Amino acid sequence: MPAVFSSNLLLTLLLTIGLVFFLRAASKDRTTVVDIHSPRPPLEVLNGMSLWLEERGWRQDGGDAERQLLRFSGSVASSRPLAILLSIFAGLGAGCLGLVLRQLYPQLEWWPLLLVGLGPVAGAIYSNRANRIEAVELRLISTTDSGGSTLRLRAHRDELIAMESELSQRLELASDGSLLSSPI
Repeated sequence: MPAVFSSNLLLTLLLTIGLVFFLRAASKDRTTVVDIHSPRPPLEVLNGMSLWLEERGWRQDGGDAERQLLRFSGSVASSRPLAILLSIFAGLGAGCLGLVLRQLYPQLEWWPLLLVGLGPVAGAIYSNRANRIEAVELRLISTTDSGGSTLRLRAHRDELIAMESELSQRLELASDGSLLSSPI
């Protein structure tokens, strides 16, 4: 096997591995827990957050009065443009692999080029894994004598960032700031 073909095969296989890891990362669960504090009364903070979540399409899914917990759920859809892009990249990558295999093993004739048909599989895998039901949990941890409150939020990282960005001034929310400073 000539060195040029073997190095092309190696690079193509590395691209395939990269695509697999990208598919895993794109549909990974990014649920995070963060504690927030507010000088406002707990009822006011919980009502403000509940209204904001309902405006964003979340629906209340019950809770637990003993644990002072509210649950919201919502359906998260996959990104159609990303699914199409992944399908195109996977088709191109599979076509490149087919061309390399065709050069390495000419006796296979044109059959390796049929690998291009695997392209839409990547988009389908992403769409199936990214479409899911997400949950937001609001739990009252403590109240202070001055009327303030501490809440523990459990939700998708992006939802927590949006909540912190949009509600921090209105409800005087404060956290350790780790969500907005994290590079990931």
